[in-house]
Amino acid sequence: MATKKTNAIRLLEKHQKTYQIIEYKYDPENLDVAKIATDNQLELAAIYKTLVLKGDKTGIWVAVVPGDKTLSLKAMAQASGNKKVAMVPVKDIQGLTGYIRGGCSPLGMKKAYPVIIDTLAKTQELIFVNAGQRGILVGVNPDDLQEVSQAIWGEISEGE
Repeated sequence: MATKKTNAIRLLEKHQKTYQIIEYKYDPENLDVAKIATDNQLELAAIYKTLVLKGDKTGIWVAVVPGDKTLSLKAMAQASGNKKVAMVPVKDIQGLTGYIRGGCSPLGMKKAYPVIIDTLAKTQELIFVNAGQRGILVGVNPDDLQEVSQAIWGEISEGE
């Protein structure tokens, strides 16, 4: 079955970046990264979550953090030049990004929001981020993702 080309995949191709696609079955009731990792025999630390936040000073930001960690709101606020940041309510994600929860990619959003990728990504050869649709992950070199998304690096995750 041919994979539907998402905006994220088109963007990687436009920039001539190598990528790998993993299609998976998802449960809309359980969009947990750990389940996706287990179902696809992937390391949880190699799957990165795309989170959309709003800062009190600088507006919308996108955080990309490893699946085995949680986002540190304090570190994210500091890295993005805010006093405080908060997760954007799920009901607002699609209007802001063009993506739905569980299908949010740091690439190809309808507006180019600033992106911060956790520095832990640099330790991986390949990281998997959502390709812009539930059920499709795209594996990319972290430096390629950083370049194409015009992201900055930051120590924004915490946890074991």
